[in-house]
Amino acid sequence: MRAISILGSTGSIGTQALDVVRRNPDRFRVVGLSAGNNHQLLVGQVREFMPPLVAMADEESARDLKERLGVVRGVEIMIGPDAAETLARDVEADLVLNGMVGAVGLAPTLAALQSGKTLALANKESLIVGGELVMDLVKGEPERLVPVDSEHAALAQCLRGERSEDVQRVVVTGSGGPFRGWTAEELARASVKEALAHPTWKMGPKITIDSATLMNKGLEVIEAHYLFELDYGAIDVVIHPESVVHGIVEFRDGSMIAQLAPPDMRLPIQLALGWPERLPTGIQPFRLADPGMPTRLTFEPVDREAFPALDLAYRVGRLGFTYPAVLNAANEVAVGAFLDGRITLPGITEVVAATVDEHEPASVVSVVTLERADSWARRRAVEIVEAM
Repeated sequence: MRAISILGSTGSIGTQALDVVRRNPDRFRVVGLSAGNNHQLLVGQVREFMPPLVAMADEESARDLKERLGVVRGVEIMIGPDAAETLARDVEADLVLNGMVGAVGLAPTLAALQSGKTLALANKESLIVGGELVMDLVKGEPERLVPVDSEHAALAQCLRGERSEDVQRVVVTGSGGPFRGWTAEELARASVKEALAHPTWKMGPKITIDSATLMNKGLEVIEAHYLFELDYGAIDVVIHPESVVHGIVEFRDGSMIAQLAPPDMRLPIQLALGWPERLPTGIQPFRLADPGMPTRLTFEPVDREAFPALDLAYRVGRLGFTYPAVLNAANEVAVGAFLDGRITLPGITEVVAATVDEHEPASVVSVVTLERADSWARRRAVEIVEAM
């Protein structure tokens, strides 16, 4: 039985991961859970799975958690902004699933890897912000870093057993989000409600807005660069509205391998938790001739004029140093401003681009320089939002 710890257990990834555990009680044992402030959901998770360690970032929520749980033997509750990092480092787990959202996930990612654990990574910001630091920790042990994003899980499957020198390029697919086919002028009038109505995936608000601007695809390009040691010129993005093909690898002989599955995050989560084994309790597969299967699979180029966030992410990825940390931080601020109704949807990318253009990068990438770049970018992005 594999002992696992789940960071961000009350979020979209965390709740689906616990569903995978629930369906495989003989395979997995939960030894740690962490959450931000959703103590109401966490109470039920603790009572069901009885993990020895629980971490909560928000102190007031943690007090409420303790009151609602009462005395539960064998469960220790850690409190504070560093609680998830401590849990990732100290919990006796075979695998840590990082399903946190945002740059706050980097420290727990580093802690899990530094302590020798295998990391199932759904927190893409860990690689966007600190890709060099993360990859340094798994040099010679790439199997300790398992991707959970559906696109990167797909690419990892397509690359299994293949020689890196035979890979010509990889293709990251995207549904196109709720605004596929919209012009730049139409996007300027998009509402928050429309942006949160993703046609395929059920996700939290931050990643749903990233999908609406296609910033999410840009972040996934940077993620693929680090995970698979690929030049940016070997990473393409195409729009695939049916969301059946999750990743494609093209080889130098012209052949291509694609991974197909229904759009259900439980599959890549299960693949990561069971790595390298495939478990028999996966999702219901498509029957290619069934009525429920799309009659055709379509692929379209990205409208880069309407969705400039993708090219911005490519540019930032190539710049390297502390630029990706600035991109991520400014994007988090700008997404929050859009959700609050203070800027338009295209304004998100405008804020991020303006912040990136003003950045003076550090010559050395370290935890300290990344934290400084992150803090500066958040302050500057707030100022730019207020001036719009």
